[in-house]
Parts: sequence; C-alpha cells; structure tokens
Amino acid sequence: MLTGIKGIIFDLDGTMVDSMWMWRQIDNEFMTAHGLDMTDDLERAIEGMSFQETAEYFVRTYPLRETVTELMDIWVDMAMQKYRYEVPMKPGLDAFLREMKQRGIKMGIATSNARILLDAVAQAHGLYDYMDAVLTANEVKRGKPAPDVFLAVADKLHLAPADCLVFEDIPQGIRAGLAAGMRVCAVSDQYSQSQDAQKRALAHYYIDSYAQVLDGTYERL
Repeated sequence: MLTGIKGIIFDLDGTMVDSMWMWRQIDNEFMTAHGLDMTDDLERAIEGMSFQETAEYFVRTYPLRETVTELMDIWVDMAMQKYRYEVPMKPGLDAFLREMKQRGIKMGIATSNARILLDAVAQAHGLYDYMDAVLTANEVKRGKPAPDVFLAVADKLHLAPADCLVFEDIPQGIRAGLAAGMRVCAVSDQYSQSQDAQKRALAHYYIDSYAQVLDGTYERL
C-alpha cells in the first residue's frame, strides 16, 4: 500500500478518531430540542459537507430561527467537551503515525469539521506533532465529494496527488480522494458499517486497524 507513497492525507472523524457516534448523538439532541424528526435521510444528505455547508443545509431545510453562524456556535459548544475528553483515536493509529514520521513520509489532515473542533481533538491526542499540513473543507471552495480539500493539502505538502494516499471512512470522502487522483484506503467505522460494500467497491484498500498497513494484512480491493 505504501509503495511509492510520499504523503498521507487523513480525514478526521471516523478515520483518525472514533467520533461519529458523538455527531449522531448531537444531531439527535439538537433535532429533539427543536421538535424535529431525526431521519437517516438527514445523515445521507449532509455526508461529506463542510461544517458551514451543513449549517447552511439546516437553515434551508428546517424551520429554524438560528442563523448559519449561530448554528455552528451551538454545535461547537455541544461537541467541544466530547472532543477534548471522550473521543479516542482509531485502533493502531498512534503507532502508525510514529512509523510514518520515522520514514519521512509527509502527513496532513483534510477534514469537513470546524477548525476549532479539529484543534481540540488534535491537541488532546498530539496529532499535530506528526502533521505537515492541516485544512478544513471550510477553507476551500467546495466540501467533499469535491476533491478541493485533498488537493489543497497535497499542495501544502508540495506533493503531486498521485504521490498521496488518502485514508477515509465514508463513501463521499472516498469519492473526493479518488477525484483528486489519489489512492484511497477505506477505514472501518461502526457509524458507516452499513456502507461497507460501497466503501469496498470504491476504495483501493480497506482496514479495520492501522496496524494492518504496517503488517501487510490490509485488504487489497
């Protein structure tokens, strides 16, 4: 998987950290507080959107009094403590990051999350000690499945897209990596378990743990 790879670009939620459970909980709490029904259609509709795009979708779709900015502030407040103290890293990630750093492979994060929440979880786990570039989809023109954020991180790493490997946990993110011209490894996550067949059909590789990349037991698709 790592043959010829000069850079690795990670999605964050569901890929580096086990946090998707938290967002489902926040969505449920928010919708209930506003007297709205939580449906699977909502999760599919916002998959891959940037933090701001998600807030804009809510304002367009639901009878809410809050503005886009107010919605983002509410969600940040709801998520901050969980990111700092409750969200763990994905299996095998810590050792994988150390090994990649030792090999001199450049690394970056390309997330749809808000910068303030990225900072909270990254600082909690020391992720920035390993990263050479970090961007959120709010900082580029289009969120995933558009390739913008992956291409922007590759540019910051001073690497060609073909030299980069993407780790992603959802189909929209996998599509974004493919659209960027990068190889993509799908990461197992309980939140997207129902999409595993789709993830396998799209990606080049599949892992349950980052240890599989190092020991060669990953799935080649």
